[in-house]
Amino acid sequence: MTLVQLIVGLIIIGVGLWAINTMIPMNAGIKKILNIVVIIVAVGFALSFFGIIFPGQRVFVLR
Repeated sequence: MTLVQLIVGLIIIGVGLWAINTMIPMNAGIKKILNIVVIIVAVGFALSFFGIIFPGQRVFVLR
């Protein structure tokens, strides 16, 4: 996985979260939980890229 793939993946995650937050009406509690889950996944994606978590393994692979 290259740095470009990491950046593109994070941009896609961010645009998707923005689109869900602005275009889909939902309860504030559900929206908050969704935001937290997406942020945790994005942080895990970035940490696994740098080998901080799951060293030597590719948990999130973009191909």
